[in-house]
Amino acid sequence: MSRKISFKAEVGKLLDIVINSIYSERQIFLRELISNASDACDKLHYVRLMNPELSKSSGEMKIKIIPNIEEKTLTIEDNGIGMNKDDLINHLGTIAKSGTAEFVKNMKDNGSATDLIGQFGVGFYSAFMVAEKVEVVTKKAGEEQAYKWTSNGVGGFEIEETERESNGTSIKLFLKEDAKEFLDGIYLRQIIRLYSDHIDYPIVLDLGKAGEETVNTGSALWAKNKAEITEDQYKEFYHHISKNFDDPWLKLHFKAEGNIEYTGLLFVPSEQPYDLFQPDKKQGLKLYVNKVFISDKVEELLPTYLRFVKGVIDSADLSLNISREMLQQSPLIAKIKQGTVSRLLKELKKRSENAEDYKKFWEAFGAAFKEGIYEDLTNREEVAELSRFVSTADAEKLTSLDDYISRMSAEQKAIYYITGDDVKTLMNNPQLEAFKAKNIEVLLLTDPIDEFWPQVLTNYKGKAIKHISQADEDLKVERTEPKAEEGSLDKLIKFMAETLKEEVGKVESTDKLTKSPVSLTVENGQMSIHLERLMRNHQQQTAFASTRILEINPYHPLIIKLSEMIHDDGQKSKIEEISKLLLDQAKIAEGETVTNPAFYTEKMGEYILKAI
Repeated sequence: MSRKISFKAEVGKLLDIVINSIYSERQIFLRELISNASDACDKLHYVRLMNPELSKSSGEMKIKIIPNIEEKTLTIEDNGIGMNKDDLINHLGTIAKSGTAEFVKNMKDNGSATDLIGQFGVGFYSAFMVAEKVEVVTKKAGEEQAYKWTSNGVGGFEIEETERESNGTSIKLFLKEDAKEFLDGIYLRQIIRLYSDHIDYPIVLDLGKAGEETVNTGSALWAKNKAEITEDQYKEFYHHISKNFDDPWLKLHFKAEGNIEYTGLLFVPSEQPYDLFQPDKKQGLKLYVNKVFISDKVEELLPTYLRFVKGVIDSADLSLNISREMLQQSPLIAKIKQGTVSRLLKELKKRSENAEDYKKFWEAFGAAFKEGIYEDLTNREEVAELSRFVSTADAEKLTSLDDYISRMSAEQKAIYYITGDDVKTLMNNPQLEAFKAKNIEVLLLTDPIDEFWPQVLTNYKGKAIKHISQADEDLKVERTEPKAEEGSLDKLIKFMAETLKEEVGKVESTDKLTKSPVSLTVENGQMSIHLERLMRNHQQQTAFASTRILEINPYHPLIIKLSEMIHDDGQKSKIEEISKLLLDQAKIAEGETVTNPAFYTEKMGEYILKAI
C-alpha cells in the first residue's frame, strides 16, 4: 500500500524552478546522481569494515547506467548503503532544509539554477531537469524491506513497500520528450568521462544486447602523480567533492612524509557557500585510510575558521577501525591538522602577493578566516598577517597590518581601529575627526568577529592594537581656537548630564572632536556600542550593558553658545531641547536609532525653519 506525502513548501518552490526553467547544461544531472551513488558506495565500504556480514550480499561495488530506448527511461543504479523508509522521507522529502529557501532566493537573483544546484544540496532534484517522473527503488544494507519512492516533482511523492534482491538504490528517470539524447550510449559515455572519470568505483554503461562497458578510469585522483592530472580533472574532482559548480580559487595537492604520511587534495572555492555562517555548518574534508572512505564529518581535520576548504585527506597510518571518539583524541589526527593548516597558510601567503587575486578570496571568506586570529593560538600571527582590512587611508582598497605599519609615522605608538555596521557610516563617525586631523590611519572593522579578535591580538610586530577610544597619547594636539569658559562648561556638563541621565551615564568634555559638537562612546574596557547592538539583534541578553558617555567638543561654536546660555534660567528649556537633539545626532552617527523619532523630526524641522 502506497503512502502519499506532500513536499515541504520550499521544496515545492525549488522543484517548480528546476522543472520549468531552461538549462544550458542539463547533463549536470548525471554527474549529480553518479556522485550520490559514489557517496552511497563509500558509506557502505566503511560500514562493511565494522560489519563484515554485509559483504555477503553486496558484492563488488559499482555504479550502473542503463538507458532503455523502448521505455524511454534512464536508470542510475548502485549497490551502496541504500535507504530505508525514514531515509527516503528525510533525504528526498525535506531536501536542503533551511538551504532551500536560500536556493530559491538566489535563483531569483542569479537567474541560473545550474550554477546553484550543488551549493544547496539539491543535486538529486536536478533529475527533474530531464525527467517527467522519477522512481527510486532502494534497500538499506542489513535490512530486509525495500521501498519505492515515486514523484512527478509536483505536490509530493509516494512511498510503498516493494521487492529488491540486494542492497543499494536504482533511480529510474522517465525522460521528457526533449531529453531523449540521454538514451544515446555515445553521448552518455562522453558525459561520464567528462564529469565522473575520477570516481573510484566502476561506472558501467549497460547497453543491453551491445553489452556492458566500464567507462571511467576509476582511480583516486589524490593518489596519482600531479604530473598525470589535468586541470580539467582537478576541476571535476572539486565539483564532485564539494557539490559546487564554481571553479576552485585555490588547489593544493601534496604528500606529507616523515613520522606520519598522508596525502591531501584541498580546494578553496571561488564563491562563498550559503551556509558558511550557519551554526551546523559541516567541515569540508573527507577522511580516507588507504583509499577507504572513513568519514566526511571529521571536524578535527581543520579548524572552524577554515571550514570553507573542501577536499580529501588520505593516510595509511590511521586505523580502518578508528571511531568518532578516537578521531577526536587521536594525536595522529592532530599532527595531520597541524601540517595541513601550515600548508594552507603558506599557499595563501603566496597567493596574497597578487592583491587583486587575493581580494576575491578575501571578499568571499575573509569574515570567516579572521576568526582564526581569535581561535588559533598557534597560528595567530600568520592568520593576522594574511588578514585584510578597510581603513581610512583608502576605503576602496584592502590593507594588511604590515602595510598599515609601513605608513605609520615615527611618533605613532599603536595600530588603531573602530568597529561598526558598515564602512560608510564609520568613515563619517565624529570620533575619527582628530585622527584625520593628525593624519593617523584607522582600520574600519565591520564583521562580528572584529569585536573579539583585538581582545586577544593586542600587539602585532611590536605595535599595540587599540580601539580609537584609547588613543589619548597619540591625539595630543595644540588647540588655538576659542574654547568655552571652564566654569560655564562645567555647569553645562552638569545640566546635560541631569537632562540625559535616562540614556547616558556621563557627559564629558573631549579634545578628540574637531568638527562635530558631540559624539557617543562607552567606558574603557566595556562592551562597544556596536557589539551591544549585535547582541540585541540576535536577541541575546545585554545584562552588562555599557555605560554611554556623551562627549562634547568645548571648541565648537554651538557648545560655546550653550555654555553662555546656561546662566540664564529662562533658556534652560531650550538648552534641554538642544541637548536631546545633540544626543540623537550622536546616536545616528554611531548607527543607533533615536529614542523618540517624532520629537527629533519635529524639533529639527523647527530649527531648520528658523535658520532659513
